Amino acid sequence: MNVPLSQITTALGVFMGSEYINDFDFNNRTYRVFVQADQRFRMNAGDLHSYYVRSDPGRMVPLDNLVTVAESSGPPVISHYNLFRAVEIDGSPAPGYSSGQGITGMEDLAKQVMMPGMRYEWTGLTLDEIESSGRALIIFGLGILVVYLTLSAQYESFALPFIILLAVPMAVLGALGLVSLRGLSNDVYCQIGLVMLIGLSAKNSILIVEFAEQLRRKGRSIAEAAIEAAELRLRPILMTSFAFILGVMPLVFATGAGALGRRSVGTTIVGGMLLSTVLNLIFIPVLYVILSRLLKRGDPGATTPAHA
Repeated sequence: MNVPLSQITTALGVFMGSEYINDFDFNNRTYRVFVQADQRFRMNAGDLHSYYVRSDPGRMVPLDNLVTVAESSGPPVISHYNLFRAVEIDGSPAPGYSSGQGITGMEDLAKQVMMPGMRYEWTGLTLDEIESSGRALIIFGLGILVVYLTLSAQYESFALPFIILLAVPMAVLGALGLVSLRGLSNDVYCQIGLVMLIGLSAKNSILIVEFAEQLRRKGRSIAEAAIEAAELRLRPILMTSFAFILGVMPLVFATGAGALGRRSVGTTIVGGMLLSTVLNLIFIPVLYVILSRLLKRGDPGATTPAHA
């Protein structure tokens, strides 16, 4: 019928949508002119029967002779990711499985069922978790290094901070033990709790070592200073530690939105503080005596500050 395809698309665009024509002035005001089919002639697909297009010889041809209307269904929104058409899939791991296991399972499933030309990408919290994976040990090590350097400056010694930092493995053991008993996973929330335990567990050791050093300056022997410091700081350590543990208990039994994350953090902190509080009262004085005597043997001319 000598009707270009562009005529059909232009006619549909003008009648069903609109087309800007020009401007005109009236009463010192400028108006924009648009051409469009009247509202009652563009309400449904059947109105296409009323439209005409112009062929090359100049004849008007009914649009109904050129196109066929068929009903179909499609998505209300077509999502894109990095300019490519995409489908968003939201999910969470089943009870008893960690987020890492869920990510691995989804990746294995995608490799099995995706057709050629398709690929997957992670977004949101999962992307953050993947990018931060493997960095937990780096962050944990940097945390220990910062605490060590701070204590070294405080005590003016590179040896005494080792005694204090030996409380960290006990706290980590207690934290991971309680997390495992509750059936939780070592997720990012648990790792945040482990980093917090570096400072929390070292607090009690600092009190014992600091008082032991003060007693040695008064002339006590190494063993006497360690025993007396542990006795003097027993009640304050227990009071502050158990007050903190009780304050964290609501996180351990959290409910509602985001409860799993709060339970993971709370369980990690409570488990680490419980074990480190009990064991530090026994091991830190012993470790202080051992390390102080080794340092004294390594420097025979060293004397206590009280005798200097």
